[in-house]
Amino acid sequence: MAFKCTICSKGPVAGYSYSHSHKGSKRVFRPNLQRQKVVLDGKTQTAYVCTRCIRSGRALRPARA
Repeated sequence: MAFKCTICSKGPVAGYSYSHSHKGSKRVFRPNLQRQKVVLDGKTQTAYVCTRCIRSGRALRPARA
């Protein structure tokens, strides 16, 4: 499974980490993913969801019985 949000498909992005002398070294910016139970296509599934989707309400939690 790829390290991606199942709702918005946000994934890792490559970039540079700069030191005080401004020397750049490659690094990876990873999204903050949380494993949650989410309703996808009318079914409850456990999925990796980014925190922005959780806060905005795009990740629908299953209704409690």
